[in-house]
Amino acid sequence: MGGRRSGPKTSSVFRTKITRGISTETLVRITDNSGAKIGKVIAVIGRKTRLNRYPNACVGDMVVVSIKKGNPDLRKKVMKAVVVRQKQTIHRIDGTRISFEDNAAVLVTDDGDPKGSSISGPISRESADLWPRISNVASLII
Repeated sequence: MGGRRSGPKTSSVFRTKITRGISTETLVRITDNSGAKIGKVIAVIGRKTRLNRYPNACVGDMVVVSIKKGNPDLRKKVMKAVVVRQKQTIHRIDGTRISFEDNAAVLVTDDGDPKGSSISGPISRESADLWPRISNVASLII
């Protein structure tokens, strides 16, 4: 039934409505040790919008990024990534609000496995719940 759905393979996670703070053409910091430093968001996977409207992403969404800065063998490559931090305020169900100082993503494979072996800096709890393989690599979950 759900063959066309792309995204995290866990369906038991309750996904709250998070303000989409990362739009297309946004530069994000790549926080893993894969060799890439900065990527530009060029598409959001699984997000359907109105005609002629650019799709936006929030924490936990898988996006397609073009690597702008990093190792020479990774530059100008198009890869998939998961957004783990955003500057826009996240409103949680318990009433707390959280925002990070930068927009950041982690490079992943098509299955959701992270390409790097470690993640620098904190990641949000929302993305850690949706992507358990990324949370295993993360050093700090907020």
